[in-house]
Amino acid sequence: MNLTRTATKQAATGSLIGLALGDALGFPTEFNDVPSILAKVGPWREMALPVRNGTAYVTDDTQMTLAFARGIRTAMDRGLLAPLRLARPVRDEFVDWYHSPENNRAPGNTCLRACMLLDGDRPWQDASQIHSKGCGANMRVAPIGLVPGLSEEQRAGAAQLQSGLTHGHPTALAASDLTARAVYLLAQGVDPTGLVGQLRSYAYENRSRYHEHWLGDLWTRSQDPSALHFVQRGWDECLAVLERLDAVQRTADPELDPCEYTGDGWIAEEALATGLLCFLLFPDEPLTALRRAACTRGDSDSIAALAGAFAGAHLGADAWPKEWAERVEYRSDLLTFGALWDA
Repeated sequence: MNLTRTATKQAATGSLIGLALGDALGFPTEFNDVPSILAKVGPWREMALPVRNGTAYVTDDTQMTLAFARGIRTAMDRGLLAPLRLARPVRDEFVDWYHSPENNRAPGNTCLRACMLLDGDRPWQDASQIHSKGCGANMRVAPIGLVPGLSEEQRAGAAQLQSGLTHGHPTALAASDLTARAVYLLAQGVDPTGLVGQLRSYAYENRSRYHEHWLGDLWTRSQDPSALHFVQRGWDECLAVLERLDAVQRTADPELDPCEYTGDGWIAEEALATGLLCFLLFPDEPLTALRRAACTRGDSDSIAALAGAFAGAHLGADAWPKEWAERVEYRSDLLTFGALWDA
């Protein structure tokens, strides 16, 4: 690991800008199949950033990433990152997002329903959509992988808690934890070729661990007989898709829709795997990775947002051309958090 490069590459800035650029690139292609996308944009390797009135607009993926980032900042301004200290500000940010006039980007029903229920004083576990493993929780989790100085327990617990506020399914919790772990490892300078192996090891190590300190009694809302059964169910689904990814990451045809290999990305574990696959196909060509992710039949904006978060964490702020980075919506907010965590 090259520590000098890790310190100077501005991984947090690169990851957050990459996430937003992927989101913007995939926004117009979501809900379209690949032939329709190609008919609209031409060759996928030449996709242009969609700009309207000088701005590349993003979706709820970036909006909720920033909501989570603000919640983390508030919590850490008050002291060490801990469950009660984090849950309230993140909950408040999610409710603010729910009521915002800018929340008009086709957000997912799980997020909308959970945030409506979070707007009040019920325990957050009662608002959580325990049966939803949509990708809405891991598309926004990147910030906790970029915050310096956290312990593994803080990073994992916070990643799972922010998922649980809306998506309480154990697979959503595990996929959020793994997404944050991938962002963290890439920001630290881990070689992409060994990344999937490291994530699989991490999943095996954590397969029997329920973060009660962070999640409270969330598991009791499920039909599982125990917290252990609950958490293992989620990790096992993530392990299955990581095994698929491991089997194809070196042999996948980059001209074929990545969703053919690892799924369409509407659910948490598939969004993680397909976003990772797009990045791993082109680890040193970040724009190509984003374009491949945006030209998919699945949840294109979330897949591309994740691919961008991974590529930016790996390559840093210089990954993105100035003429793209300068046009992305919420740029100043993204740069503020990047600077905070790169410092």
